[in-house]
Amino acid sequence: MDCTVSLAGDQNIGVFVRAFEDIAFVPTSAPDEFTELIRDVLHVDPIKINIHQSSIIGSLLSGNSHGLVVTGLIQDAELDILCEYRDVLLLDGGMNAAGNIILANDSCAAVHPEMDKEAIEEISSFLQVPVIPLTLGSVKTVGMAGVATNIGLIVSPRATPYEIGALEKASNLPVGKGSINMGVSMVGTGLIANSKGYVAGSATSGYELGRIEEILRSE
Repeated sequence: MDCTVSLAGDQNIGVFVRAFEDIAFVPTSAPDEFTELIRDVLHVDPIKINIHQSSIIGSLLSGNSHGLVVTGLIQDAELDILCEYRDVLLLDGGMNAAGNIILANDSCAAVHPEMDKEAIEEISSFLQVPVIPLTLGSVKTVGMAGVATNIGLIVSPRATPYEIGALEKASNLPVGKGSINMGVSMVGTGLIANSKGYVAGSATSGYELGRIEEILRSE
């Protein structure tokens, strides 16, 4: 079961939700119907949380099955919730919107190309995957220019052959181009996915859904 949906009328659902293989973090304001849809389609336990008192969970949180990476601006009570489910790495400094600047699954991660070497090494060790600095279609916020699952990665239609090749080499998974919400190239803003399913923004066309199906449901 895969579908399209909006959150409070906003089709940019990937900005608000971060999903993994077993859990998904959704804003505290999310209606029960939305939360149950995430549960049913992705086969996860949805956890309601805000980060830095904000609903943009997808922009502020990244990670994989080994750990969660989150903005260092997170409040203690919010951090306590995350720590119930994974070890947590805090990103401090100016580059801390983890969901925007990290694209990760259980085999690799791509990060903002201007991230410093020490931070890259720390993320690599923490998530237990190789990490590569990369752009996608010249966009530095790779976490929103693509979506990575343990089956495949879908990236901006503007991504270059070099960028796609780098991801394929690092992940050993298929990487394909796609868009969301009637031509939006920042795929991560409107797509929530794991290896079990996906939910796309409400304006996503049938053709776009077909590309998502082809890339992320290839098993």
